[in-house]
Amino acid sequence: MKACASGGEPDESALSQAKTCAVHGNVVQALLMADHHKGYSQPIGGVIAYDGQISPSGVGYDIGCGNKAVRTNLMASDVLPHLSDIMDRIARKVSFGIGRANSEPVDHELFDDPDWSVYAAIGRQEHDKLKKLARDQLGTVGSGNHYVDLFVEPATGRLWIGNHFGSRGFGHKTASGF
Repeated sequence: MKACASGGEPDESALSQAKTCAVHGNVVQALLMADHHKGYSQPIGGVIAYDGQISPSGVGYDIGCGNKAVRTNLMASDVLPHLSDIMDRIARKVSFGIGRANSEPVDHELFDDPDWSVYAAIGRQEHDKLKKLARDQLGTVGSGNHYVDLFVEPATGRLWIGNHFGSRGFGHKTASGF
């Protein structure tokens, strides 16, 4: 079991869940990310790597919750003098918290995917409500431990953009519905 540095003590409930997960199945390694916390069966922010198997319980209600980091071609030293303005623009363009705080229309080809029909099977009203919820949440970050941040790669001085985003209710409603 490895825990990524977070500057604080590990959440004991999440640690207990990770230890339990680490001894069931063909586990290669169990990890806790810096933002870990108690989940439903596996800790949120926990990664359990298996050999030759997949555990659907690792998704739980946080469907669509994840982290991403992108290395840009920008040098952090060029961006630092403009950091306050950049972060203000991010805060205006990206919706944080529950729902959409800006009026930026967001659409994506995923809403044309035939897999949406699985929701229609449980009822047209439910299908339409879930699809509207997904549309309203696309491009938002969420609340709690979710963020958009800028990071410096120490070895090169390159600027990275990182974010942690949540399912913002869509995952919970999907898992509960099925």
